[in-house]
Amino acid sequence: MLMIRLQRVGRKNSPSFRAVVVDSHAAAKTGKVIEVVGNYDARHGEPSLKADRILDWLGKGAQVSDTMHNLLVKKGVVKGTKKNVASGKLGKKARAAKESKEKAEAAQKAAKAAEAEKPIEPIAEEGNTETPTEETKTEELPEASTEETPVEEEQAAE
Repeated sequence: MLMIRLQRVGRKNSPSFRAVVVDSHAAAKTGKVIEVVGNYDARHGEPSLKADRILDWLGKGAQVSDTMHNLLVKKGVVKGTKKNVASGKLGKKARAAKESKEKAEAAQKAAKAAEAEKPIEPIAEEGNTETPTEETKTEELPEASTEETPVEEEQAAE
């Protein structure tokens, strides 16, 4: 299987890479490359890639490593989203922090969804800005029960 990946060529503490097309089965032992399709100096930034050759190899069925895929997306050679290359390399503390962050984000989404489901209260009219309180309601109820209604007064008079 053909792979397009980065091959480190820089000296100690000076990371430089070649973008190479290799046969993934034999390249680990022999180091033979089929074609050099670019280079990348990690300390100075932008990679220089041969986009037409990379697209040609991709058309022939070559696979791309995750880091190389991210570089190709950054340069605009291929379209897509970047891949998370550090997910498999996290330690215990970093993994726990990532999980807690995901839980917090999920809780925030749930809170927003619950808030969106609440019914919207109608806005009070401008003339009637005061709303009746519990005190006024309780005061009116006992007064109404002690007074006799006109119907009761007529029955008592007969």
